[in-house]
Amino acid sequence: MPKKFTGGCACGAIRYEIAAEPMMSAHCRCRDCQRMTGTGHASFLVFSESAVRMTGKPKYHRTKADSGNTTSRGFCPDCGSFLLGKSTGYPGTITVAVGGLDDPSRFKPQMVVYAASGQPWDRHDPALPSFAAAPPADKTGGG
Repeated sequence: MPKKFTGGCACGAIRYEIAAEPMMSAHCRCRDCQRMTGTGHASFLVFSESAVRMTGKPKYHRTKADSGNTTSRGFCPDCGSFLLGKSTGYPGTITVAVGGLDDPSRFKPQMVVYAASGQPWDRHDPALPSFAAAPPADKTGGG
């Protein structure tokens, strides 16, 4: 069994535990992620939603993505930490923000998505595969 991923928000009101390996990991440079993080990108891991056990209840902010899907981003209602994401385009999966992990050093990015929206001052490893928008489903582990 893989080592569990654990994490939570800054104030401790929300905690999670994931007993699975990520399906995908990426840096997202879309404008929504830039606004949400206050910087050039968001870094995340994708897991099967069924593998996530959580205590506490995030508040979700919903937006319409360029794809037409609805994206929901989960924040702690007490401290405001961004923790999770969901998309109607990838049912059954959940993204976990790397910053909320107890051990963020476990994050190994596999790609950069929405690179076309990136800021010139926000640089990534040029060896990573880069997609102008969303990658093909066969690259994401999604459907």
